[in-house]
Amino acid sequence: MWTTFFTLSAVLAKPVFTLVSYVSSNTSFPKPLTQEEENFYLEKYEQGDEEAKNILVERNLRLVAHIVKKYHNTGKEVDDLISIGTIGLIKAIITFDRSKGTRLATYAARCIENPFFTVLQHSFLNGFLRLPHDKESFQLFLQQTYVFPLHSPYC
Repeated sequence: MWTTFFTLSAVLAKPVFTLVSYVSSNTSFPKPLTQEEENFYLEKYEQGDEEAKNILVERNLRLVAHIVKKYHNTGKEVDDLISIGTIGLIKAIITFDRSKGTRLATYAARCIENPFFTVLQHSFLNGFLRLPHDKESFQLFLQQTYVFPLHSPYC
């Protein structure tokens, strides 16, 4: 059990530290992958190459930072949101199915945002406040409560 925990911690630590260093410094993010590069690394990852997964995570950290900006005024620390978003990105890469015909970033955006809704819902529930269960009503509730824009009508 401890070996699994330490292995998972080591896998998650590198992308999180990379993202925090990008956010805290003035350097820019690495450029997103082109469609051909994305397909190449996804194919390598499907063949078992863990380095390809790391490249996919690192090159999509810009997406995590973009989504984190939407939730910066929810009372949660930015570092926590970055960690949650990075875990969502890793889950997206692991579960992504290229045969569906969508880009990884499109699929990953949902996987990154879903844990944010869960964390925010749990923090509200701990305060004995009942929240709507469907996503649209929950987003409307957040907009009315925190007054921040939700850019995508699909997420």
